Amino acid sequence: MNIFGKIFGVAAVALSVLGGTASAGTIDDIRARGVLRIPAILNEVPYFNKDPRTGEWNGFVIDMASDIAKMLDVKLEVVESSWANAILDVQSGKVDMAFAVTATPVRALSVSFSDPTYYNSFVIVSAKEEIAGKTWKELNDPKYTFAVDLGSAQDLITQQYLPNANILRFKTRDEAIVAVTTGKADGLVNTMLNGLVISKKAPTIGAVQVPTPVLSTPSVIAVNYGGDEVFKSFVSAWAEYNRRIGNNQTWILKSLEPFGITLTDMPVGFGFGG
Repeated sequence: MNIFGKIFGVAAVALSVLGGTASAGTIDDIRARGVLRIPAILNEVPYFNKDPRTGEWNGFVIDMASDIAKMLDVKLEVVESSWANAILDVQSGKVDMAFAVTATPVRALSVSFSDPTYYNSFVIVSAKEEIAGKTWKELNDPKYTFAVDLGSAQDLITQQYLPNANILRFKTRDEAIVAVTTGKADGLVNTMLNGLVISKKAPTIGAVQVPTPVLSTPSVIAVNYGGDEVFKSFVSAWAEYNRRIGNNQTWILKSLEPFGITLTDMPVGFGFGG
């Protein structure tokens, strides 16, 4: 059986169970409540953005979550949160799932992960020509100074791949960006999606550079460990199906359109499908 046959098979099984053959469980609870709850973060484009006039949320995560809510025949409820608190929101049951989570072993101790919704890569945003074309090994040198937001997935990457470089760690990404634009750091370590948006919003910071080897990481949906297996299977089937047929990439690219970013802006070899 080919990969699409497997995906359609898993999705069909999950949806048949959703149709009413399952005993009371996580999906029944969501349907009884009438809403699917997710955490969202202010001003985190392209993931989330809240219109200050209407209060309406948009972004590719909202599109993804709305699709799942539609399948479950419930409304989407957005709970304002932060990247630091999103996992805690899932653990506490404040929300049903959290999107755009980088799957790390440490986080897997706290929540359950779905199959990947898309793949992201770690990059360096820099205006310095000597950064371009370098390997992570070549950049792992005390002569280079990089900025990163403390405790993030990209911070973990600096600890693993740039232990000898000078790393400036900041509480927020904006502070890290300022460090680069003011010349305190040679570049910003972040992810492909964030890097593309940052380079468009603040051109003086430079361009997205992809050190080799390309470090690709899965972005997943986090769900509570207490959720039943039917719910977890359904979420994973949704993630795999929409990633494989390109829906997730379509939603991501739609959210990047306001910044003038298209597939042609993606570095050679990069693909959201992994």
